[in-house]
Amino acid sequence: MRKWFLLRAVFLVLLLAVVAGVIVSTMRGGGQQGMQVGSGRTLFVQFVSSGGPIVWFILMPMSLVMVYLAVEYCLSIRRKVLLPADGGAEIIRLAQNAELNRFAVELKQKDDIVSTAISKSLAKGVDDWFRMREAMFESVQDESMRLMRRIEWINLIGNVSPMVGLFGTVVGMIKLFNAIVVAGGQPQPAQLAEGISVALVTTFWGLLIAIPALAVYGIFRNRVETLGNEALAAGEEILPQVRRIVRRRIAKLSTDAPAAEAAKPAIREIPGKRGRQDRQSQMRQL
Repeated sequence: MRKWFLLRAVFLVLLLAVVAGVIVSTMRGGGQQGMQVGSGRTLFVQFVSSGGPIVWFILMPMSLVMVYLAVEYCLSIRRKVLLPADGGAEIIRLAQNAELNRFAVELKQKDDIVSTAISKSLAKGVDDWFRMREAMFESVQDESMRLMRRIEWINLIGNVSPMVGLFGTVVGMIKLFNAIVVAGGQPQPAQLAEGISVALVTTFWGLLIAIPALAVYGIFRNRVETLGNEALAAGEEILPQVRRIVRRRIAKLSTDAPAAEAAKPAIREIPGKRGRQDRQSQMRQL
């Protein structure tokens, strides 16, 4: 958890720094250090400054958020993390060697899908196989849905960014027609440049964000579905073995407990004052 907190903090600082840098560069005339294109206009001016506040405050932060989410999911939604190759053997080893209470605790501490499913199925009890199997299926499905809700943010960005770009296009066209009205119907090309730049640059940024976002979402969606199906198959294979081991260990503990009680030495009762008085009264009667 601390690792993800630090990653989010670094991303937030980077996002604020980029937005602040864009605003400061635009206010200063922007792009003096950039690559020169055409008649002295730079790439920064053409693709950032010309877009206006819609690009600076909405589309650029959305692009950074999309990149951050893609990096985070690449690190967290991995087969090595969610479905390790030796996960089943590790669960069986813990069931055989660890104490029963400790076994449940260690399963809860693991982050992979199969360990979480086995832990929830054991919580239903080892006597009812159908309830255990149902709990295992529900756990895997819940984990898959949780991952799908996480990657849904990338899908949301991919669907919203073209709409924001279209909104910028409408704003640019409004500026274009206003320039025509102000010029009395015969504007100079330079007077139309601002509106055209806003319309085209915002559309450019909307498509630039949407295309990779939807592609990344499709990749992670397929990965989550594949891992969920493989986790179900692994759980069905591991759960019967774990159930047999746990039931065998519980039965052994229940049979060893009476034997241990019977093996305890009998405790001799030390006669107290009352016992001595009873023996003295019996002697007097004789």
